[in-house]
Amino acid sequence: MVSWKIYFIVSTVCISASEHLGQAQETPDTDWWKTAVLYQIYPRSFYDTDGDGVGDIRGVTAKLQYLKDTGIDATWLSPIFKSPQRDFGYDVSDFLEVDPLFGTNSDLEELFAEAQKLGLKIVLDFVPNHSSNEHWWFKQSELGVEPYRDYYVWHPGKPVPGQARPEVPNNWNSVFYGSAWEWSEIRQEYYLHQFEVGQPDLNYRNPKVVEEFDNILRFWMERGASGFRVDAINHMIEDALFRDEPINDPSDPLSYGYTHHIYTNNLLETYDVIGHWRKVIDEFVEQSGSDTIIMLTEAYTSLDMLLRFYQSDDGSEQRAHFPFNFVLLGELNGNSNARDFKYVIDRWLENLPRGKVTNWVLGNHDQPRVGSRYGEERIDAMNIMLMTLPGVAVTYNGEEIGMVDYRDMSWEDSLDPQGCNVGPEEYKWKSRDPQRTPFQWDDTFNAGFSVANKTWLPVYPYYRQNNLRKQLESDWSHYRVYTEAVKLRRHRVFREGSFRSKALSEHVFGFVRYLRGDSNDSSFFVVIINLSDVVSEIDLLDLYDFTEMRVFLVGTESRYKINQRMNSSQLLIGPYESIILGYDASSSTGTVMGCFKLILMSFLIAGILMNYMYR
Repeated sequence: MVSWKIYFIVSTVCISASEHLGQAQETPDTDWWKTAVLYQIYPRSFYDTDGDGVGDIRGVTAKLQYLKDTGIDATWLSPIFKSPQRDFGYDVSDFLEVDPLFGTNSDLEELFAEAQKLGLKIVLDFVPNHSSNEHWWFKQSELGVEPYRDYYVWHPGKPVPGQARPEVPNNWNSVFYGSAWEWSEIRQEYYLHQFEVGQPDLNYRNPKVVEEFDNILRFWMERGASGFRVDAINHMIEDALFRDEPINDPSDPLSYGYTHHIYTNNLLETYDVIGHWRKVIDEFVEQSGSDTIIMLTEAYTSLDMLLRFYQSDDGSEQRAHFPFNFVLLGELNGNSNARDFKYVIDRWLENLPRGKVTNWVLGNHDQPRVGSRYGEERIDAMNIMLMTLPGVAVTYNGEEIGMVDYRDMSWEDSLDPQGCNVGPEEYKWKSRDPQRTPFQWDDTFNAGFSVANKTWLPVYPYYRQNNLRKQLESDWSHYRVYTEAVKLRRHRVFREGSFRSKALSEHVFGFVRYLRGDSNDSSFFVVIINLSDVVSEIDLLDLYDFTEMRVFLVGTESRYKINQRMNSSQLLIGPYESIILGYDASSSTGTVMGCFKLILMSFLIAGILMNYMYR
């Protein structure tokens, strides 16, 4: 009788412990954006609902359920505002109106509403560095009409004796090649354009310009925007004295790399404007009682200048919620080894300001796709790594199915000014069109993107071999690996856990996520990636001292099976294999096994007690 009482007590404790562990597994109460999967949509290429060959806002609304099913938390839309489209929407002619090419303001507000029903957030592209030269502000500024006269960066140029038109003010060049100065016959002055000639730079030394953008932010927040991605922010303010920049590479005086950009990039006043906009956003949130509205900044710059977008040096002024982290885009590629990965990732995390949220950008509309940059055999590895690193994960549309660049697009089909400006000999390698081709939904006409006879960019020719429908119908595919990684990412360990990495061999990179100092939860996950085509034997005890582990996720190149038990000291990793192993203390298996051991112990204790009582 005593033994059964002990058994009953221990069983009750086991059930209670099981319920407690299950509750501990629930997502912690944290702000929505801090561990979000942020999915960038290039609207032109996502889904076309009106048959004109160009994607539109209603196309995004039509695919919201797809985003929800994939596990996306928030979507960032590349520019959709009124524009002559010389730079595909980054030349805005009206910041308060949706371009008819994409729909209407009502379509956008409907997108906000439908996304909210599904628990999705919509982040808008915010392009403050410049406008289109067709914007009302610029037309009035060119005419010298107040208050717009000084809305843009104007300069009379350098007078030349005997020459009617003065020379350009200095040696500043455009990112898109050639001088950054354009002569206005109307105003008889030069205007600055750090990008395309139709994108005149705004003058942020004029407080009226800052105020205009304050009002633009409020306008879209009132209508339902959950955040803003601030474009090309490090170009926003230039040297007030217009000094020549020092020469960097004299081989081509018209290239952007010709000078060191000490007077046109990363000026400290830029950070003050970002801090001001953060206050505008936070004040709106406080007054409206809405969820957090986030600000993200885009700047390709040095680590120390990038981290300043988080906050002022003394921490008194908050700026962006996070600046985009481009180390996976700019510093690593298919030739990088395990030590390179460890160095680059650890350096970022070690320099992250205390209490700030990190992020990882694996792809975007300006960079070659993951499969083209790292190699198609590494697609799963890179997506798995993205989802298991700490912080926000940023995915460019199409990377979840392993789309690749259409680098052999013809000169006649090319539209990107960055490629077209360098001519038919070099456009292939400069153009951003290859990574902007239409999304490959299925194997039907135009990959299911549009019913138009001609799409704005040609569809990737081999879309029938690689499309979403085919991957959904497969037992295991890039898309299934991606969605399973997103699900696993919801685990407490990936949301709250510490991080430690190691180059386990020259080409095998690994890291562990674990809960530091929690004696009630010993859960951990180890992510292993083989970057090469060589089989390697590794010892995971070098990374984390735990012998009991099983497989939680594998890439399409893996030989292992999910739930397979592993020997952590002699683990064979095949060519380009990616795998997540670990131990989940809150899983039913761990709980049941623990309780089974307790029940066996209860019988043992009961036997000893009974033997003692009846001696």
